[in-house]
Amino acid sequence: MFVIPITLGVGLGLVGLFVAFFLRERESGGTSGAEHDSILPLAEETPRVAGEPPEPRRPAEPIFHA
Repeated sequence: MFVIPITLGVGLGLVGLFVAFFLRERESGGTSGAEHDSILPLAEETPRVAGEPPEPRRPAEPIFHA
């Protein structure tokens, strides 16, 4: 019957670990998240003022050179 105390100990340890990580994440500001991180590649785009004509596009360079 040593299984029940071991299971309870491991379970409580995991709960404590989760709570510690959760509190640390909340304390760090909480500005970052999965949704925020997923759109970070779009942040490099330069903003345009509404009404300005779009910049002309350059033709794409071929990936493979023959």
